[in-house]
Amino acid sequence: MRTFPSSHLIAVSVLSLSLGVVSMIPSNEASASRQSKPLALPPIQESAEIALPEAEAPLVVEPESPTLELKRLTVKNGDSLSLLFKRAGLSDRDMMNFMAEADQARKLESIRPGHELEFALNTDGQIESLRYIKNRLSSFAYLKEGEGFAYHEEEREPEIYQASRAGQIDSSLYLAGVRSGMDDKLIMELAEIFGWDIDFALDIRKGDSFRILYEERFLDGEKLDNGAILSAEFVNQGQVFQAVRYIHTDGRQEYYTPEGRNMRKAFLRAPVDFRRISSNFNPKRLHPVTKTVRPHRGIDYAASTGTPVWSSGDGKVIESAYHKYNGNYVIIQHGGGVQTKYLHLHKRFVKKGERVRQKQVIGSVGTTGLSTGPHLHYEFLLNGVHRNPRTIVQKLPKAESIDDSIKEDFLRQTQPLMAALIGDNNTELALKETEESGDTL
Repeated sequence: MRTFPSSHLIAVSVLSLSLGVVSMIPSNEASASRQSKPLALPPIQESAEIALPEAEAPLVVEPESPTLELKRLTVKNGDSLSLLFKRAGLSDRDMMNFMAEADQARKLESIRPGHELEFALNTDGQIESLRYIKNRLSSFAYLKEGEGFAYHEEEREPEIYQASRAGQIDSSLYLAGVRSGMDDKLIMELAEIFGWDIDFALDIRKGDSFRILYEERFLDGEKLDNGAILSAEFVNQGQVFQAVRYIHTDGRQEYYTPEGRNMRKAFLRAPVDFRRISSNFNPKRLHPVTKTVRPHRGIDYAASTGTPVWSSGDGKVIESAYHKYNGNYVIIQHGGGVQTKYLHLHKRFVKKGERVRQKQVIGSVGTTGLSTGPHLHYEFLLNGVHRNPRTIVQKLPKAESIDDSIKEDFLRQTQPLMAALIGDNNTELALKETEESGDTL
C-alpha cells in the first residue's frame, strides 16, 4: 500500500470539503422557493476561508397558557368574603394579599346574597382573575397585571321591546293579572301606579278591567325580565283611570294622567299590600272580642304576621307605643289637619318625633292588643274627626300638574305611549277572548 505525507492528506481534505460546500450553495432561482439551512461543519484551519449561507434566526416557541381552574360561587345569606375565599380553596392570607394588591378592592366588601363570585386560579392555586357578577348585565372584574390586579367594569345593554297585556277581573286583580301572563312585579307595579286612586283590597268589582303597555328586556335573543310599565288603563266600577310614564331630564321617572296631572297624591288609598281585608268601614260594627256594638272607625286589612305596613303619607310620628287594647300602635300627624293611626302591629319601626315619608315602612302586621287574628287596623282623622279612608282621600287637594315649561316635552314623550295602549288591537282581542271563554279566575 502506498502512503502519503500527512501534509498532503490535509490539503486534499480541505479541497474536497471546499468543493462540497460550493456544490451545496443554492442558485438565485432556487433560493426563491426554499429557505437556506445552516450547516454544521467540523473545525478547519484558520487559513481556509469558506463562504457559507446565512443561517435563519432560531424560532421561539411561546409556552402554552397555563390551564385555569374556574370556581363560581353564589353568595348566600350570612356569607362573608373570608368564607367565600375559603370555599374557593383559598386562605385568609390569600384574601388579605388580594385586597392589598387589587385596585378598588373595597367594592367587594358590599357583597349581596344572590350575587356570584368567579375565581380563576392557575396551576399553583393563585388568583389570576376574580369576577363579581351582580346579574347578566352588570359585573366587575380584577385581572392580574404585574404585581397587582387591575379593576374593570363590565356593563351590557339589553335589547328592549314593547309588549302589552290585558285582563278582566272576576275575583281579584292578582288572579286576573296572572291569567293574562303578567308576573308579580308587573301586577304590583300596576297597583302602585293607581294606588292613590283605587284601594285594590276594597274597591275592586267583578267586571273591572285593565290593560298595560310595558317593556320586555332581552339579551342575546333570550328574555331577561320585564321592564317598566309605559302606559296603563284601569276601569273600576265604570270609572276609567289612565296613567303614562314620563322621564324627566334628570332621569327621574314618574307617572301622570295623559293631561299631565301627577298620579302621586298626598295619601295612598291603602297602607298595605292589596290582598284582602276582614271588615269595611262600619261605625256600628259588633266587636269580635267583646261582642258589643262599638264604633269601628277604620278599616281592617287582614294579612300575615310580619307583612310590612307603610305610612300612607308624609308626616311626623306623634305616638309610637303599646296599649292593652290597641297593642303596638303608631300615630302620624300629616299636613292639613290629617292624622293616621296604625294599630295591632307586631313590631314598630319608628319612634316618636321621627319624620316619615310616604310608603316608608313604619311597622309590621300583627295581632297585639285586643285582636282575634293578625291584621292592621287603619284609621284616618281629619281635624280630629274620624273619616272613612275609602272616600276621604278623594276629597283632599288634587295632585299637582306637570310644569308648563316641560309640557311640550311631556306630550312628545307620552302621546305615542298612550296611542300605542289605546290603539292596541291585541289588547281589545284579549279582553274579547276573556269574555267569550266564560272561564273563571
